[in-house]
Amino acid sequence: MKIAIIPARGGSRRIPHKNIKMFSGKPMLAYAINVAKKSTIFDHIIVSTDDAEIASIARQWGASTPFVRPANLADDHASTVSAVAHAVAECLTLGWDIDFVCCVYPSVPLIQLDDISLALNLLKNH
Repeated sequence: MKIAIIPARGGSRRIPHKNIKMFSGKPMLAYAINVAKKSTIFDHIIVSTDDAEIASIARQWGASTPFVRPANLADDHASTVSAVAHAVAECLTLGWDIDFVCCVYPSVPLIQLDDISLALNLLKNH
């Protein structure tokens, strides 16, 4: 199984809720979700978040939010790696047999379909 994990925490000191700020008519998070969906690579597109509003918007755009990220993994000192590791652990508790995990950042409105497929090819080949 291949999963995409989009780590989108609610807190941001510089731009509050930046992951759901509107950019050219869509919330920032929507770009990452749309490209992951269009790639048809992933069995699941997961948004890892501590924020109910972000989770709701993620679901509106077609991602899953099967768990809530704990507060200690959503502060300014938490790393992306720790958030992704938590998400993988949560997915494993759901009984998923995961082969590949792709982290897609939430505030990437210029992400292209080729970015996803090329990244997966790099992962598979190296």
